[in-house]
Amino acid sequence: MDTPTGMLIAGKWQERAARLPVLNPWNGEPVATVALADEEDVAVAVGAAGDGAAEMAALPAHERARILSRTAELVRDHAEVLTGTIIAESGKPRRYAAAEVDRAGETLRFAAEEARRIHGETVPMDAARGSERRRGFFIRRPLGVIAAICPFNFPLNLVVHKVAPALAAGNAVVLKPASATPLTALRLGELLLEAGLPPAALGIVVGPGGSVGRALVRDSRVRMVSFTGSAEVGENIKADSGLKRVALELGSNSGVIVDETANLETALARCLVGAFAYSGQVCIHTQRLYLHEAIAGEFTERFVAGAERLKCGDPALAATEIGPMIDAAALSRALALVEQAQAAGARLLCGGAAEQLVMRPTVLDGVDPEMPVVCEEAFAPVVTIETFGGFDEAVAMFNRGSSAGSREYGLACGVFTRDVVRAFDAAERIRAGSIYINDSATFRADHAPYGGVRDSGIGREGPRFAVEEMTDITMVSFNLDA
Repeated sequence: MDTPTGMLIAGKWQERAARLPVLNPWNGEPVATVALADEEDVAVAVGAAGDGAAEMAALPAHERARILSRTAELVRDHAEVLTGTIIAESGKPRRYAAAEVDRAGETLRFAAEEARRIHGETVPMDAARGSERRRGFFIRRPLGVIAAICPFNFPLNLVVHKVAPALAAGNAVVLKPASATPLTALRLGELLLEAGLPPAALGIVVGPGGSVGRALVRDSRVRMVSFTGSAEVGENIKADSGLKRVALELGSNSGVIVDETANLETALARCLVGAFAYSGQVCIHTQRLYLHEAIAGEFTERFVAGAERLKCGDPALAATEIGPMIDAAALSRALALVEQAQAAGARLLCGGAAEQLVMRPTVLDGVDPEMPVVCEEAFAPVVTIETFGGFDEAVAMFNRGSSAGSREYGLACGVFTRDVVRAFDAAERIRAGSIYINDSATFRADHAPYGGVRDSGIGREGPRFAVEEMTDITMVSFNLDA
């Protein structure tokens, strides 16, 4: 399976003289160069996708499901190649890259199932006076061309979360993967074509968000933009999108509450993964820990010890748990947040340093909600610890820390407790799109609704819920007296 390096338009791989290098974050070596699109290429890709949208809308649901199911099989068959590609272009450790490939196959299967389940409902027209002799129902219809703009941190599964539901619903897609990690998306495009996707139903263009992404968002033929990335870019997309529908999965500073009744073994194990998987470069990274004062000492000691045991290094090795940050700018920003916190009185318990682009797992206590390392999105292997005396205080601290800075985040929260009343109370009062009881904030089941509130986003992903976002409702009413 050779890596495509051109842009995909109307089923053809098209090269360009302008090239974008893709670098391995671990060693800085070039992995490949890919064709660099411009605004004219975007216009051509959207035009071709318009033809593809008409073809997809006419395709029976069982055929759309078959294409997605076959793609899932091909992802499984090429799992090792896809895993290697993710490692090479993103620096994601092998264990997490392999898990992402496996999840992407499952997401495709979920989307295939949803393709067969798209339906409307009957509407009881006689519930309204004057409509007693009418019968009504609504149906769902595809929007047309969907623009999918994806981040670097999950270069396969987050692409699938946008592309697969769009195709399941009968739309066409123009995809702009992250410039740092386009190769995995290009490979997926090849597999979709091999699975029998109509050639014009998928376009893939690579280039800067400020030019290629903006041209895609502003094109009037695009009916919806699905974006995952920062809140700042999400605001720009919403401003540029006009009357298009948007789904925005944005950033956060997610966290976890651990009370005195919690199973500490479970909480420690899940929080270590949530805090440091893929160097914290995850939207639902467990960035903030709120610990009950009765267990804070033991938990902190064991958490720091666990963080220091994590194996850092070459992401291609099976034993590696912490690999490189995506680039030098991301590392510099993370280190600056830690240094700024220390200067303001926070205490460094471990980490705070880096070799090459690998940042050691970092834990801070003695922080307050106004520190940027707490209230901004770190997107790095950095965790802050605060303690509380009562559960009401913990909920208030979490909500305050979510909105102490310039953003009001609300993506995910984990709560470890054996008290069922507290669990339900947290679900009612914590301001976040997802509340995970006895799990870290860094968890996602790919068929479940996923997204944030406030500055963490608009809309929901998960194949069933994305299909709803990517379809229009047409209401049909029959007058029986005609």
